[in-house]
Amino acid sequence: MQSRRKRPGIAAVEMAVCLPVIILLVFGTIEASGLIFLKQALNVAAYEGVRETIRVGSSNADGAEIAMSILSSRKIKDVQIRFPNGEAAQAKRGDEIVMEVSVCKASNSQLLGHLGTNQILTTRVVMLKE
Repeated sequence: MQSRRKRPGIAAVEMAVCLPVIILLVFGTIEASGLIFLKQALNVAAYEGVRETIRVGSSNADGAEIAMSILSSRKIKDVQIRFPNGEAAQAKRGDEIVMEVSVCKASNSQLLGHLGTNQILTTRVVMLKE
């Protein structure tokens, strides 16, 4: 009979030890999934943006507009788009066109963004002018 009285106490201790670990795993998985989504969205936006930019008659503004529309449709905030090599409309055929898309990780986090550091995620895509 003595062992039955101690059993509920053991279950409470096990729950007190295991619950924080389970909660940490769940929220960590959610946060990691959000980070993967954010990085993939940056990759797609940068690829489609530079793909528009390299077309004959297109400019940096055309590519940036495409990239921004993709990112805004996915509700991604604080976006910075740069073209380190300058204006694509002035580039010659075969020149490299580089597009960098950056976002602040904290402002696009579902759960713990305000707790983390203000890291910047950047994607860089390079294509040749048509």
